[in-house]
Amino acid sequence: EGATHFVSPITFQALSGQPVRVSLWDTHAEAAMGHIELARWAERILVAPASADLLARLAHGHAADLLTTLCLASAAPLYLAPAMNQQMWAHPAVQANIDLLQQRGAHMLGPAAGEQACGDVGSGRMLEALQLRDALRDSFADGSGALAGLQVVVSAGPTYEDIDPVRFIGNRSSGRMGFAVAEAAARAGATVSLIAGPVSLATPTGVAQRVDVRSAAQMHAAVLGAASRADIYIGAAAVGDYRPAEVSALKLKKRAGTPLLLQLNENPDILASLAAHTAHPFLVGFAAETHDVASYARGKLRNKGLDMIAANQVGDGLGFETADNALTLYWADGELALPRADKSELARQLIAQVAVRYRATCR
Repeated sequence: EGATHFVSPITFQALSGQPVRVSLWDTHAEAAMGHIELARWAERILVAPASADLLARLAHGHAADLLTTLCLASAAPLYLAPAMNQQMWAHPAVQANIDLLQQRGAHMLGPAAGEQACGDVGSGRMLEALQLRDALRDSFADGSGALAGLQVVVSAGPTYEDIDPVRFIGNRSSGRMGFAVAEAAARAGATVSLIAGPVSLATPTGVAQRVDVRSAAQMHAAVLGAASRADIYIGAAAVGDYRPAEVSALKLKKRAGTPLLLQLNENPDILASLAAHTAHPFLVGFAAETHDVASYARGKLRNKGLDMIAANQVGDGLGFETADNALTLYWADGELALPRADKSELARQLIAQVAVRYRATCR
């Protein structure tokens, strides 16, 4: 009923050519148990936007209006597109309700991150209508269940290591490849947790959880926490190898003729840390190299105890900050070249191969 304060039912009816139901107390519709009829008719239920209040009511089984009654009475897959202030989204009560709904099979679409109507910046924006449409379309697509029932963690983007309040050591990763991989995994039926470095990208459609980090240490902690419950970890992030030994609290001033010397300490290796655990997820690494790609990729596969690695040669319009890429996948006894393509298409092909190799391990 809240939607009628913004757009009248007559507008929806005129644009859709279909009757619009608003109230559980519509005596004409409910004479034939209309909410049960709707529940049986639906193949998918999408609630957009899904407010914090609605998420709470659904999580706790309330059925005081048409929408909550419909959701409880239907066996159709339920898709929720959260939309709220970023502080509300981060509140433990909201996150607990999200977890409970997902445990019961609800699918979360978003939210996206960015500027909000209230002026805040952060997670909580509803996904765009076209993204919601694509998510529903993909839910009907053949072969979308290659990773159904699996928990997948994907890391993406760069990491930044602060030198002082103004400067940092970083890299040129845009995060596009990792975000495309996360979306492809979600479309393949996985429950996806995305650990994202500092990027300006909306949360991919279908991703269940997004954790934003800045430094390699933060990414290490976030990945190890999420991967403890995961079946597959895909490390697509460009994690910095080193960090300054000390971070200046004040901006370092330039001194003419005097070089600036930074002492760097090695960052913890996420893949190596995961591989060190006896019961670790299926591990997929990435390697971006400028030369000897096959040699370095095979070495990383072996030395870090990975199950698969996706390698590419950066430069010539490929790799960082580009829309296209090309990958070669390596595993213990095989390899497969994926020719140059849009990163979304490459991600789809990568996930298909990850699913095959994962099943082959009988984990």
